[in-house]
Amino acid sequence: MCGISGFIDFTGKSGRDVLVGMVDCLTHRGPDDSGYHVVQHDNYTLGLGQRRLSILDLSPLGHQPMFFENLGIVFNGEIYNFQEIRQELIAQGHSFISGGDTEVILKAFKTWGPACVQRFIGMFAFVLHDTNTNKLYVYRDRAGVKPLFYYWHNNLFLFSSELKSFHRHPAFEKTLDYNHLALYLQYNYVPGPYSIFKNTTKLSPGHYLEIDLQKRSVVTHQYWNVLDYYNQEKLKISKEEAIEETERLLKSAFEYRMVSDVPVGVFLSGGYDSTAIAALLQKGRTEKIKTFTIGFDVEGFDEAPEAKKIANFLGTDHTEHYCTPEEAFAIIPTLPDIYDEPFADNSTVPTVLVSKLARQSVKVALSGDAGDEIFGGYYKFIQSVELTSQLPKPVQRTLAGVMSMVNPEKLPYFKDRYNFSTRFEKVSEIWRSGNPLTALKQISHYITGSELKQYLKHSFLLPPTDFDLEKDMLDNNDAFNKMLAIDYRTFLVDNNLVKVDRATMSVGLEGREPFLDHRLIEFVSRLPSSYKIHGKEKKVILRDIVHRHVDKALMDRPKKPFIAPLTVWFRQELKDYFLHYLSEENLKKGDFFNPAPIIALRDRYLSGAQVNHQKLWNILIFQMWKDKWL
Repeated sequence: MCGISGFIDFTGKSGRDVLVGMVDCLTHRGPDDSGYHVVQHDNYTLGLGQRRLSILDLSPLGHQPMFFENLGIVFNGEIYNFQEIRQELIAQGHSFISGGDTEVILKAFKTWGPACVQRFIGMFAFVLHDTNTNKLYVYRDRAGVKPLFYYWHNNLFLFSSELKSFHRHPAFEKTLDYNHLALYLQYNYVPGPYSIFKNTTKLSPGHYLEIDLQKRSVVTHQYWNVLDYYNQEKLKISKEEAIEETERLLKSAFEYRMVSDVPVGVFLSGGYDSTAIAALLQKGRTEKIKTFTIGFDVEGFDEAPEAKKIANFLGTDHTEHYCTPEEAFAIIPTLPDIYDEPFADNSTVPTVLVSKLARQSVKVALSGDAGDEIFGGYYKFIQSVELTSQLPKPVQRTLAGVMSMVNPEKLPYFKDRYNFSTRFEKVSEIWRSGNPLTALKQISHYITGSELKQYLKHSFLLPPTDFDLEKDMLDNNDAFNKMLAIDYRTFLVDNNLVKVDRATMSVGLEGREPFLDHRLIEFVSRLPSSYKIHGKEKKVILRDIVHRHVDKALMDRPKKPFIAPLTVWFRQELKDYFLHYLSEENLKKGDFFNPAPIIALRDRYLSGAQVNHQKLWNILIFQMWKDKWL
């Protein structure tokens, strides 16, 4: 696990000092070692750099950039099945001097070319230079666990694990994209492949770039797409057969992610996802696995007691820490540095805190991310179907037409209910379409289109996102499977994986997400949706698997979100944040916002009105980010 960064400068103005600056601002991702390599060519200057967090082969033999014959590489991530691939390559005549996976990638590419990536089980972003063909290859893993940004403008190509590296290059133009700001405000993250800056892109999961250094051309290739598996005919197997195969795949995925030369632990919330990991890993082990939980002394926000019961039942080596408000408050000013693109998920604070807790004992931590997206764990999937099926379609359209002529702020009684005007607008759009996928998209908006027009000072155009993928999905997928596929391509990669990667890496901890083993989604995507969501029951198969290993009475309880109690704190201890960053003076800076409606919303919230604090949190986070990076 590492941070990688570098450049191709066709003007020849970039040098080693620039590369060192770009790479060393990622020291938090790789505090154990650093490497820099600059190639001066007649047509360009190439820089490859890496900060290393030593997980496999802790010796200097794992140093990067690493070279083999005509190939050089910088690599972030893990190839979990590298030992098997290594044996294949030995059988073909290769020998190895290191004990890690980086050398395996180099020799796999030498043997099988760009298609070598199809053999990898892992999470990765790597950049590989081939001096024979004068090409650069830039890869990102199938699910997008590892980040990769690139900037391509004015004969300069930059790449990095995090945006902050680009600010260290003197030719980087940090011009904010107003359309992408609007997307951020809607979703609380910038959906890929977009970035907050112009000319800056997130490499899409399952893709690689092929850059011809002679022709100065950049070609994008897709090598894996989750929709290809959702679009296959559904498997005609019994539920029991599906459970058996799913558990076999889970065990394999979990064990692969224990491969390490340093201590490994598990984030344990007590929910089904993290409990599945802890239960299947602890079973059959004499050594206790290490589990970690963060708690809050605020009613409705504390998962720690449930997690402790699970840990005691399984017999793990459990550590819990109750976070004080002061510890949480100390994290908030650091968020714009940790998340160097605006990012307003409401669980960033506890995720950073649990990462800090785990890092005191281990260097690698497994999390349960993606269980909800794969097995259907969010209520929004059920809600999307219910909203578009409980009334006949003509009635929905008629009601939507009537609602479009009504101002929700003028409705007595209703206008004072929680987040009413926003919910009113969303339901109107959902009924107008009658489509569950439109409902999912609307439910995913924190700020509606009409609210964006009020808050933003200038006009904008919302670009298409992967929420609009329905046209690419075959009818053998019902509404639930279509929504699961879309959530895998949107909320999972651009929200949840960003949250965990930046939080863990901010403290030099490697986060691993075993549910994102591609073999698992390739199987589960071909199951009927009723094996995942049945009536009001979510995660059907995963629940049945967990109940094989954990007393059902311990698991059957209301799900609690893994979030800090911001709704409580922002009206009390953190009130000054709202008053400072959402003041008229600060809202005018940068010429992005209309201050009046935002201040009115702020004051309504602080007075105790039923306002969704996430709208204000999105704007507040952007204001903090703007002060740091613009």
